Amino acid sequence: MYACVKFVSTPSLVRVGTRALYRPLSATVVSDARKADSTSLLAPQSVVATQQQVAVRGFQTSAVSHDIDTAAKFIGAGAATVGVAGSGAGIGTVFGSLIIGYARNPSLKQQLFSYAILGFALSEAMGLFCLMVAFLILFAM
Repeated sequence: MYACVKFVSTPSLVRVGTRALYRPLSATVVSDARKADSTSLLAPQSVVATQQQVAVRGFQTSAVSHDIDTAAKFIGAGAATVGVAGSGAGIGTVFGSLIIGYARNPSLKQQLFSYAILGFALSEAMGLFCLMVAFLILFAM
């Protein structure tokens, strides 16, 4: 029993345990999986020590990278909301044309109004799609 406790609490195992506490979890899991495949109990201590010092940090992002991603989200959402302004211009054009058409031929009032409502609905739908894409860029990615 004493021999097992002495084997488990060797200084190299204590160093590995404390090193795992200050590394990111993703790097610890990936490097431990790689070590389990390649490390054996019969390997020399110098080989084991060099393998333990290599830290895999492929999954960690820095604060600068996070800021760039956030700025790109805001730029993309701003570019997507340009379509909402186009929708407003389209709605103004549709109803302006309705007034001009009604002034030229008042007898087509009902038919012109139904076309105007159809144009309004299509233009408003495109504006809402642009707004939806902007919200998807901001909150879903």
